Amino acid sequence: MNWADAGFNAFGFHVLWTDLIGNIAALSTVLLAMRRSIWTWPVQFTGSVLLFIASVNAGITGNALKQVLFGVLAVYGWWAWRRGTQGGAQLAVRPARAWERAALVGAMLAGTVLVGLLFYVTKWSWGAEVPLPKGAFLVAADAYIFVGSAVATWAQGRALVDFWIVWVAVDLVGVPLAFSSGLVVSGAVYGVFFVLVVIGFVKWLKEYRARQDVPGSLAVAS
Repeated sequence: MNWADAGFNAFGFHVLWTDLIGNIAALSTVLLAMRRSIWTWPVQFTGSVLLFIASVNAGITGNALKQVLFGVLAVYGWWAWRRGTQGGAQLAVRPARAWERAALVGAMLAGTVLVGLLFYVTKWSWGAEVPLPKGAFLVAADAYIFVGSAVATWAQGRALVDFWIVWVAVDLVGVPLAFSSGLVVSGAVYGVFFVLVVIGFVKWLKEYRARQDVPGSLAVAS
């Protein structure tokens, strides 16, 4: 057994260290994002690498590709937040402008269709192996979660308060899908994400409103 397959047995399952630590890192990024810590991005990058390895070992190509995307977005997020905190400034968060919100919604809708077709044709989504019409629904849900996660992470890099709302929209599909598919652990993790995301949204919104009368606030990656 190589290091990528290392793990331990619990409740009749073999738990990979790459999968466990990767998911812990993913949860940690939400907590760090609440605090607007620059460490959000190195931790996300590390989690993406570990979950990529776990996904490749498990033969889950679609999820592995998602981790590659998250790794790239983590580099972008780190660069954008570093740019927004130059000179010791505190990261300034803000709601998205009207055109930005339209772009977020448009990217999710168009992206879900395009990625869904790609997942179905290439069989990168496990739902592609399920008979229609259920299979089509599962592929669409898989694509929606993939695209929504990417859109949310990109908006997070721009320090948009709305990125939390996008995560809520993703979790509203991800939580029931995981439980209905028998993935209880994944469903529980999504459930924890959902609670943390709602808390994060309220926190960022309060911080934005509190900074309205503070001069010299910097926007990130405008």
